[in-house]
Amino acid sequence: MFRPRRHFRPRPRIRENVNENIRVREVRAVFPDGTVEILPTHVAVRKAKDMGLDLILVSPTASPPVAKAMDYGQWQYEQKKKQSEAKKKQHVIQVKELKFRPNTDDHDYEFKKKHAIRFLTEGNRVKAVVQFRGRELAHVDLGKKLLLRFADDLAEYGEIEGQPRLEGRRAHLIISPLKVKKKSEKKQAEAPSSGQQQGS
Repeated sequence: MFRPRRHFRPRPRIRENVNENIRVREVRAVFPDGTVEILPTHVAVRKAKDMGLDLILVSPTASPPVAKAMDYGQWQYEQKKKQSEAKKKQHVIQVKELKFRPNTDDHDYEFKKKHAIRFLTEGNRVKAVVQFRGRELAHVDLGKKLLLRFADDLAEYGEIEGQPRLEGRRAHLIISPLKVKKKSEKKQAEAPSSGQQQGS
């Protein structure tokens, strides 16, 4: 027997930090004209509504909690703007994996080295992996030499975390980006040379 699907409507989201849903007895209410009053919550809500505004709990851990009378839509917009700005400043470090074979040719090696340099300069870690197949396991030393050569070629951009490790049919090495020198350090390094030019 055919039964029609029921369409479930999402429950409306309760705004716990707005107006009547603020669950504290009193608040330090901040109003648009700059006045600050400690009021019972229901009184502060009524006063905000008389102004055509919402009462929003902005600092629940303060004593007493701080609430601001403002437009809820405007407050949401400001919160989203702050979050997007914080995300731009935040850099999530990722581990970028590059795979090799024990007999990787020079062209492929250089191609992957360029990728590794880009990853490290972007602030990410690089995991170089050598995959062994069949009889290649008899030449594990070649894979380890390849990894150490790779790390040595990237010494200007990153430093290795420990020695190459063999796990099953894979040997790997992790390289972390070097900390970028501050501009002030660069200026200090350049200062003596400029002084010598002036004296000469």
